Amino acid sequence: MPAPPLSLYIHIPWCVKKCPYCDFNSHVAEVIDEKKYLDALMGDLENDLQVIESRSIHSIFFGGGTPSLFSPDTLYQIIEGAKKRIAFDNKIEITMEANPGTFEQNNFSEFRAAGINRLSIGIQSFNARLLKNIGRIHDDHQARSAIDTAHHADFDNINIDLMFGLPGQDAEQAIDDIKIACNQNVQHISHYQMTIEPNTFFHRHPPVTPDMEALWEMQSKCHEILSGNNFQQYEVSAFSKPNRQCRHNLNYWNFGDYIGIGAGAHGKLTNSTTGKILRRWKRRQPDDYMKSAMGNPVSGETAIEGSEIVFEFLMNALRLKNGFSYDTFEKNTGLGRDELIDACKKIDAELLIQDESAIRTSETGYQFLNNVLEQFL
Repeated sequence: MPAPPLSLYIHIPWCVKKCPYCDFNSHVAEVIDEKKYLDALMGDLENDLQVIESRSIHSIFFGGGTPSLFSPDTLYQIIEGAKKRIAFDNKIEITMEANPGTFEQNNFSEFRAAGINRLSIGIQSFNARLLKNIGRIHDDHQARSAIDTAHHADFDNINIDLMFGLPGQDAEQAIDDIKIACNQNVQHISHYQMTIEPNTFFHRHPPVTPDMEALWEMQSKCHEILSGNNFQQYEVSAFSKPNRQCRHNLNYWNFGDYIGIGAGAHGKLTNSTTGKILRRWKRRQPDDYMKSAMGNPVSGETAIEGSEIVFEFLMNALRLKNGFSYDTFEKNTGLGRDELIDACKKIDAELLIQDESAIRTSETGYQFLNNVLEQFL
């Protein structure tokens, strides 16, 4: 089978402070040995290259944690180290997540010079009180300033993350946030509901959050405003100006391959000779990861087979507003379309739309996507 498109995810696991709603693999550390982590990342990448053979990558994503805590020089060395080991597409997208704090803003120009060409800023809200309610360390002024600084640093591909359903938030405040965001001259807005996840401070000490009726009002009205400002929804929580979708995330949703390096990083890799699809994940604790990365940092690995492949593909691809083509399914799974068609027969035609070239959910199906996916089990 032809190999699916390939991306590279790089996890930076440290933060200044752990947010009370965050269930990501992030750790508070006052001192970070960037050189040691850089060496570990390169050893980790070398190990994964044995699986992917001679393929090129079309996107890189620095996630966390807070990647912008690293120095621009270290990020430059990571990018250059990767480039020496694997071919880059000519128009590669390289995204870095950043916090709006003053420290990070001071380095935006240097991050751009290091090779980062897409910035994703964790704004979450433009309301100072709400930011305090969710434990963010920046305020509303820093939120606005970060976007201005990114523009002045010559970033022309900027995403901002916004959450709704925050403790103490009403619909008017959620709408105000989205209106402000639409006026920031950014190309992409990620708009998602805050959820209470296990193993978080908010799970142990639940805050009072908006009820379902308020959440629906926030979501529906904010989506209307985004659409009215020429932000097209292409995924459940992703809105972009025309042709400015995130290439890295599109690869996830289309069931493409991705190398995941860094503490706790996950990857999906296809062996183009055997067609075997592997998911592998790395050691979670940063110290443990750095000690093992020069040898074998893989914590676990599992093969995806048979009906699991069909379900995992659908679980990702049906998040896309316009669905997916049969060609994408065949190329990225190695399976024939008959297996997909058989799986889709059990879904009500009012929820899933199939034509000669593509499959997507109906408007109703998209609103109740989890219910649609449960029917494939």
